[in-house]
Amino acid sequence: MQYPLEDLKVLDFSRVLAGPYAGRMLSDLGADVIKVEPPDGDVTRYWGLDIANLPGYFHQQNVGKRNVCIDLRADGARDLVLALVREADILIENYRPDVMPRLGLGYEDLTAVNPALIMLSISGFGHKGPETSRPAYAPVVHAEAGLIQRSQNRDDVKLHDLPVSVADTNASLHGLVGILAALHMRSHTGRGQHIDMAMIEATVATDDMLHYDLDASHDTGPLPNEIWDMPFGPVLISAGFPLLFRMLVNELGVVDPSTPGMPLEEKIEARRQAVGAYMLTLDTTDKFAAAMKTINIAWGEIRRPQELEKQPTLIARGTFTQVDDRNGSTRRVTQSPYHFSAAKSGARGPAAHRGEHCHEALADWLGYDAAQVDALLATGVLHHDPDWHHH
Repeated sequence: MQYPLEDLKVLDFSRVLAGPYAGRMLSDLGADVIKVEPPDGDVTRYWGLDIANLPGYFHQQNVGKRNVCIDLRADGARDLVLALVREADILIENYRPDVMPRLGLGYEDLTAVNPALIMLSISGFGHKGPETSRPAYAPVVHAEAGLIQRSQNRDDVKLHDLPVSVADTNASLHGLVGILAALHMRSHTGRGQHIDMAMIEATVATDDMLHYDLDASHDTGPLPNEIWDMPFGPVLISAGFPLLFRMLVNELGVVDPSTPGMPLEEKIEARRQAVGAYMLTLDTTDKFAAAMKTINIAWGEIRRPQELEKQPTLIARGTFTQVDDRNGSTRRVTQSPYHFSAAKSGARGPAAHRGEHCHEALADWLGYDAAQVDALLATGVLHHDPDWHHH
């Protein structure tokens, strides 16, 4: 084996981000992941830079997966899905909890044909609970889980969503942990199971700041980080001001301008001005880095996201890679962050067009010949994008 999960088969029925991200990571770890997409497509096929009919958002989350497009409502679709489920190790879905059972594809239906199947269901509010039927995207969960309110309390700005979909990726990553735990258990028991993952619960369980809110103890936490506008650009210094000031005075010769009788507000203001004047002398990144190293304080350059390809560690670790753009060139994609001492991982090919692998995947998994697949296309069980179908 070269990849840790290369003997696993995965059916990924999920869409947008909570689910597709877990499927993408499984693919990077070597699993054979088939994305099962409905005829109207994943909504992320409309988001991002479009190259060869593959927009950026869809592309990033679906690199390396094969694609079979199935109309789950068509006559014969359920039989095809059950045939695939018999061969699968893992199935991921993030429909609302009533959808799969209504199609005759709930966990009870699937475990009946494959007791070893591990099924991960991700939903906003879980399969058990009073709000199980509520639709939810990441921002809805950010609101319900208190993150938006905390962001306002801390920064005294108007209420706004977070700039990254943590509710989705938390659910995907906790889902991935659940899948791997279930695989380990299956190696002892031979049986799979159903994992019911609620986005709101995954987010709250991953919230390292929540205890400050629950205990009304924000004043006991570390002082806020300092952000300074340096001559070469803004930096974050990972220390409260009192510690920073003390280190600069003790180690780097900054003079304390305050006097014993000075009121506290004035003292702080004078000290901040002294630090500001000293900071202006550190007019290159190298000078600033050397000063911070001397006083042993962590810091970060406040980078623009569009310039991350210049970040030295990301360059050295190959965080950005290129895959086939289906248009005669390549396009950039972020890698999964797994670095193993004795295994490979990473993007294993481009994202797929809708239904692109109907013939290939059904031949591999089910032994279907071209005529059998063509018959399913003719009856509307299978679909494919006309420009990219099997030749």
